[in-house]
Amino acid sequence: MWTGHVVRLHHRQPKSCSHPSRTHFPGARTVTPEARLPDRIRLLLVDDQILSRGVLRSGLERERDLEIVAELARTEDVVGAAKRHRANIALVDADGPGYDSINVTTELRTSMPECRVVMLTTYGRPGHLRRGLEAGAKGIALKTSPVPQLADAVRRVHLGLRVVDANLAAETLTYTETPLDRGETDTLRAAREGGSVATMAQKLDVSERLVRNRLWSAIGKTGARTRADAITIAERNGWLFD
Repeated sequence: MWTGHVVRLHHRQPKSCSHPSRTHFPGARTVTPEARLPDRIRLLLVDDQILSRGVLRSGLERERDLEIVAELARTEDVVGAAKRHRANIALVDADGPGYDSINVTTELRTSMPECRVVMLTTYGRPGHLRRGLEAGAKGIALKTSPVPQLADAVRRVHLGLRVVDANLAAETLTYTETPLDRGETDTLRAAREGGSVATMAQKLDVSERLVRNRLWSAIGKTGARTRADAITIAERNGWLFD
């Protein structure tokens, strides 16, 4: 006689699944497209023009790998802001009045070298831009560059490359230091605007004799024959921009 216990096996029907081909593991995390992106490049904008900053911000923020972490209208605390916001790239206006982009570049290079500088300009200032490169700037770009081109320059600089806009490279990289002193430069600028020696002397608040001496000195140093030639040579070499 059989006296054992009968064990009934109940077979559970598998639950329906809306995605039969997808296997779920306990503790698994869904990876979204955003999560697959690399760390964004953190940008610090330094420009005294609100409109200019707005244009840059609206354009660059469309790039998924770029992030504007701070904006400054003045350069007094660029290093502090770069450290607080852990900026990777500082986009510094090279044209704005009231601050020295060269000093800012030097300070960032010495105090926070991991934040690289890209100088932005709207017009050629070869002497100033060349000194920016010598101070440690890793890039020079035109503010009017298309956003994809500017974004590409930022990415290249972030990778450790030096980038100089093709439209500025020839003048900037071949620039030679001016032979003119400050007084001669100011006098040639005044002469460029036209007027008599007396008018220039009044504008510069110096004597007419000093104006004549400066003009003759500038003509000699530039290898020119006339005042007009000296102005042309100085402008061509970028000596009157700075």
